Amino acid sequence: MTTASARDRILNTAFRLFYARGIRAVGVDLIISESGVAKATFYKHFPAKDELVLAYLDKVDGIWTGQLHEAAEAAGPEPADQLVGLFDALDTACRREGYRGCAFINAAAEAAPGTPVHARTVAHKQAVLAWLRDLAARASADDPDTLARTLALLLDGGLSDGALAADPEAAHAAKAAAKRLVSTSVPSAAA
Repeated sequence: MTTASARDRILNTAFRLFYARGIRAVGVDLIISESGVAKATFYKHFPAKDELVLAYLDKVDGIWTGQLHEAAEAAGPEPADQLVGLFDALDTACRREGYRGCAFINAAAEAAPGTPVHARTVAHKQAVLAWLRDLAARASADDPDTLARTLALLLDGGLSDGALAADPEAAHAAKAAAKRLVSTSVPSAAA
């Protein structure tokens, strides 16, 4: 077994367990057991659980951000259409087997403010907000900051409601609301 494959097995196991059960509920011993690595191998790659949690959040970030960008780009070249189209990623997420909401919101709820894990969740949300603000500005929104913030809240609300209500239709409601927000905030979108 190569060093990279052991690290990947640990991270993939943590990814599955942290998302399904929560970060606090999953101990290092369970991850070691389920990943099939020795304790020394685990600690060689992740000297502390928080380091594994940060690697998990980095992996989630890459996947979720990629899905958001792909959904936006699939809506076409117009930034206003992309602001609405990105909500298709929410629809896909809410319909996934074992969906438990936003991994970042879940992690933030378990991490104390000021910790590296909490800071990583905030950094992710700020990056999504900055991307939305850029799209809103390129769409010539009347107030790109407010539109981006409102859409981010709508996205987070859809992620949460999709898990809490166990209703994947939350994504459709969020997308419809996003369409109305964009059409009232972007003059060309209303036409």
